[in-house]
Amino acid sequence: MNTYAFLAKVAKYSGADLAIRWGDERHTYRQFDQRARAIAGNLLARGLKEGDRVCFVLPNSPRILEVIFGCFAAGLVVVPINARLHTKEIAYIADNSGARALIYGAEYAEGVEEHGSLFAQLPLRICLKARGGAIAFDELLDASNALIAHADAGSDALAWLFYTSGTTGKPKGATWSHRTIRAVIMNYLADVHNISRGEGVLHAAPLSHGSGIVAMPAIARGAQNVILHGASFDPQEMFRSIEELKIGHIAFLAPTQIVKATEEFVPGSYDLSSLRSICYGGAPIYIEHLRKAHTVFGPVFSQIYGQGEAPITITGLRPEEHVRFIESGDPRVGSAGSIRTDVEMRIVGPDDKEAPTGETGEVVARGDVVMLGYWNNPEATAETLANGWLHTGDIGKVDEHGYLYLLDRAKDVIISGGNNIYPREIEEVLVMHPDISTAVVFGVPDDYWGEAVHAVIVAEPGRSLTKEQVIDHCLGSLASYKKPKSVEFRDVLPVSGYGKVQRREMREVHWAGYSSKVVGGKAG
Repeated sequence: MNTYAFLAKVAKYSGADLAIRWGDERHTYRQFDQRARAIAGNLLARGLKEGDRVCFVLPNSPRILEVIFGCFAAGLVVVPINARLHTKEIAYIADNSGARALIYGAEYAEGVEEHGSLFAQLPLRICLKARGGAIAFDELLDASNALIAHADAGSDALAWLFYTSGTTGKPKGATWSHRTIRAVIMNYLADVHNISRGEGVLHAAPLSHGSGIVAMPAIARGAQNVILHGASFDPQEMFRSIEELKIGHIAFLAPTQIVKATEEFVPGSYDLSSLRSICYGGAPIYIEHLRKAHTVFGPVFSQIYGQGEAPITITGLRPEEHVRFIESGDPRVGSAGSIRTDVEMRIVGPDDKEAPTGETGEVVARGDVVMLGYWNNPEATAETLANGWLHTGDIGKVDEHGYLYLLDRAKDVIISGGNNIYPREIEEVLVMHPDISTAVVFGVPDDYWGEAVHAVIVAEPGRSLTKEQVIDHCLGSLASYKKPKSVEFRDVLPVSGYGKVQRREMREVHWAGYSSKVVGGKAG
């Protein structure tokens, strides 16, 4: 089954319903379907063939959803690219994916032209505005070439290349089939939020990432997709949109966005009573931040845990569980929830054997939601999908009720004096301090301990702390060997294009000149 069938069905039976709203721009499902079929037909008319890859790097707008479904209709493979990447990083993904076309916004045109040699392999470049050898996007909307019927792609046909953020090297393309996307759609509707026809679904995060993935079940159900009109996240615009359009569901927010929205919301300033669900994920959220958000926005939060290799849905925590656990002080509020209905998940030790309940190990998963493998990277595929299970690289444990607790990424664990220290455990304690807004912890070189705990602190506005106050606060809740040995204060933390705090980038500054994460391995 081609994923496009979801849109085709809604367009056929509910074509007059509003599909997309972006500022003053509106498209019904019938118009959305017509535009997507036109894009499909015009890409094929320009020499592309089923299975060819099409990259896009675009700011949030209806163009993203049109391109995604245009590629589905034509049997092409869509390759979304983070809109905040450098031109050279964009070129790497285009080259690595073997893309036959690149669709990009006018704001990227100068960079593409400046580094033209890096894009020389691309037969087709399409810009929202024609320039520099690229055709105008509007040419793809020529209705005379529109497909009458979408491609008869099978469930196992490749549909999407999702490039990882590349925090451990060059980005890798996780391959999703139409079956993978269908599993995401059905799993989301069953276990996260049962989107209804006509419901207002707000997109405030990048459509090239989590919010665009959640757009799949929203479109499948005939919801109204409202895309925030702005280059960056604006909580005030989000609040206004919820009130004016009676938004029922926010498709996806990163924890950093939730924290910012919580800080900026003034009680009584907006009517948010229509809001039934906010989906969040992509990175851990600290319990203290979650409690504050729950107090501000009410029982609307739904957590998802997944990754590019198993999009959106491995485990999750429903809104009613948030309420029950927060109000009762149940530690499960700090979990990543329980296993999704049609997913298998377990914890394994170094021998890849399942660990006993409560013991720490690597999180592995399998099911239709798991990628087929990495694009043109059999070695990484074999390693990551060893023994038929996706090895997530996340360290966690499962309690007796089946709830998953994520401790850290395997590569983020601090080994100090032979002890494994999990940064998140320390961060959870730090953000409980009334003067600390947020914090990041990682290991830095130490000649005696191998690694020492280093904390980066952002204080609450108008507040200040000393290193000694931070350490004393930790000693009130943690073993002495887990306390920070050094403390750094910053005004803000660096975040990636997807809103994730760039822990590893901050850490690498301290490890510069070392040949490995082993003290004594310093390069000459």
